[in-house]
Amino acid sequence: MKFDKPETTNPIDSLKVVGKPHLRIDGPLKVSGQAPYAYEHAVIGSDVAYGYPVCAAIAKGRIRSIDATAARAAPGVLAVVTTIEFGEARKGENNTAHLFGGNRIEHYHQAIAVVVAESFEQARSAAALVEVDYDEAEGSFDLDAAKGSATSPDPESENADTAVGNFDVAFNSAEVTLDARYETPDQSHAMMEPHASIARWDGDQLTVWTSSQMIDWWHTDLAIVLDMDKEKIRLKSPYIGGGFGGKLFLRVDAVLAAVGAKAAGRAVKLTLPRPMIMNNTTHRPATIQRIRIGAESTGKITAIAHESWSGNLPDGDLETAVMQTRLLYAGQNRMTAMRLAQLDLAEGNAMRAPGEAPGLMALEIAMDEMAEKLGLDPVEFRIINDTQVDPENPERPFSKRDLIGCLQRGAERFGWSDRSAKPGVRREGRYLIGHGVAAAFRNNLLVPSAALVRLEPSGRLVVETDMTDIGTGSYTILAQTAAEMFGVEIGAVDVRLGDSQFPISAGSGGQFGANCSTSGVYAACVKLRDAIAQRLGFNSADITFEGGFVRSGDRSIPLAEAAGPEGLAGEDGIEWGDLAKTHQQSTFGAHFVEVAVDAFTGESRVRRMLAVCAAGRILNPITARSQVIGAMTMGIGGALSEELVVDTKRGFFVNHDLAGYEVPVHADVPHQEVIFLDETDAMSSPMKAKGVGELGLCGVSAAIANAIYNATGVRVRDYPITLDKVIGGLPKVA
Repeated sequence: MKFDKPETTNPIDSLKVVGKPHLRIDGPLKVSGQAPYAYEHAVIGSDVAYGYPVCAAIAKGRIRSIDATAARAAPGVLAVVTTIEFGEARKGENNTAHLFGGNRIEHYHQAIAVVVAESFEQARSAAALVEVDYDEAEGSFDLDAAKGSATSPDPESENADTAVGNFDVAFNSAEVTLDARYETPDQSHAMMEPHASIARWDGDQLTVWTSSQMIDWWHTDLAIVLDMDKEKIRLKSPYIGGGFGGKLFLRVDAVLAAVGAKAAGRAVKLTLPRPMIMNNTTHRPATIQRIRIGAESTGKITAIAHESWSGNLPDGDLETAVMQTRLLYAGQNRMTAMRLAQLDLAEGNAMRAPGEAPGLMALEIAMDEMAEKLGLDPVEFRIINDTQVDPENPERPFSKRDLIGCLQRGAERFGWSDRSAKPGVRREGRYLIGHGVAAAFRNNLLVPSAALVRLEPSGRLVVETDMTDIGTGSYTILAQTAAEMFGVEIGAVDVRLGDSQFPISAGSGGQFGANCSTSGVYAACVKLRDAIAQRLGFNSADITFEGGFVRSGDRSIPLAEAAGPEGLAGEDGIEWGDLAKTHQQSTFGAHFVEVAVDAFTGESRVRRMLAVCAAGRILNPITARSQVIGAMTMGIGGALSEELVVDTKRGFFVNHDLAGYEVPVHADVPHQEVIFLDETDAMSSPMKAKGVGELGLCGVSAAIANAIYNATGVRVRDYPITLDKVIGGLPKVA
């Protein structure tokens, strides 16, 4: 199905199932422990062994030799495979670093061997016996130091510098200006379920149970790394314990499990131990950002510039922290630029809302600083500079944009009018109280997605697609989509996900999963509806599905009867036309936060949070709200605690476990409220929906930073905002 014109009325608009607050259909399985995650699958008929990785103790260089003699002789050991024995291997299309193979070391904790034994403890013990001789090389590990040698992106790419008008002239002549530097640190995905896989060979056929957000990407790249025919590999990932982008791309646990299973002649389960994940896998790269804003005394922005520097391994990508600044606020004279430095740290790559999340951490502080210089309320300043067209291309309107509605609704609900414009004056006992706001922005990304929908002779519907559910509610919203299309209850639909033998879906990432995968199911449902009409001799244009019946004119036939004895199936996918080119498709929101800062210690606590989102049709308010409050919680960590600390001499993240890398826990999370504006976007998809899972994070950390400033008068521009950065500037205690 080609989606190339704005959607009109379709069966989804009935909203009998879609748009309603259905509980997650996978919930009972998960809370009862019946949903198997990657490490828990029962591989029937197999004697399962255990793999344990050996990881590099240097960040850059070569391996001279690996001696696994002692490891192979250890109790219970079935096999040891070293990276040198495996030999040179191609890296996957989506991998920046080589996962395994050869003697090069590209980053600390790179996998260099796998030990397989009868038990996990035996494998772990033997792994410690592997001796490695390195030829260590000097590396680059400090973004600030490498900033001067950072390079420009391809001028033909979407990451190239942009310029509209004459920024320098407009900025230098502006009545009020801001020029400030902001920093965001390296951050870890820190998902609950570690990277884990089980691999089993049946002859030359490989099956891998793993934890993957993107089945087809992994399927393709695993075949490349193992130098195999893709059709001889089957990936299964029905349940995933979180990903946040860390499981978008093939990881080494799947490779090592496959390699170890082949060497041992047994099915092998392998997980990356938590202390290895943060240096072995991917992370959100640190940024250094410079923002300049010039405005008239009325508050109208006349000049805005955003520059960002990030680092990565050779052939790695930028952290695209300026992208939202190209679209979020008006201003006739503008420029954006990004630069990439070479660093020999673990691969920097996508983490929830890549680009916009760290970019808004800076931009939305800058907007508050500028509002203060102008003597304007921060909400008013943002509203003054709203735009309904792409600021870099005014001929291109937004398909739907209600940032003003988000700000105004949020301000009213939050009680923004009670905020003190003067920082550091509101107190409750020993606490300084502050309020902060930030705009939220995330683009609506479109990815092809396919599905198969089958009508069983019993009248039940079965949906099959390799779409994944990383805790986002995919099972539920796909069931809702099929139920709506065929006029049945959600309980009459079975959804099967995460299998490479199913049609290729969008997968879970970029907040595109919900809108694109439901659109793929919608397309398959349309195909099946047509097949049913043809079988029954009905006119497809006049057919209706309601209450378990198929109706056309005065004829009404039970859905089960339409299936026939063999059942009936429809397979199709959604493909996207040019609507996203003619109209900018984005999601918008506003975050409001109240903090309390200890007037003696500088410790900051978030007391209440409100998010107002405009993101097209909300397919399920329960699952959408869960996504937003999870994102808001992640924003607390980004603002106050999360930082991968770099050892700039040895080249690794020092705090590479959940004891040293501090994420928010229940005691850190206050009352959270989420409001969805009543909105549909006919240009986004047949569902008229967009994503919200990343929008809920964008801007949260800046709202907290702005609230801390409002509470204390201390402006912190480098995250996380730890008490040592606040305590020295606290108001004197009377």
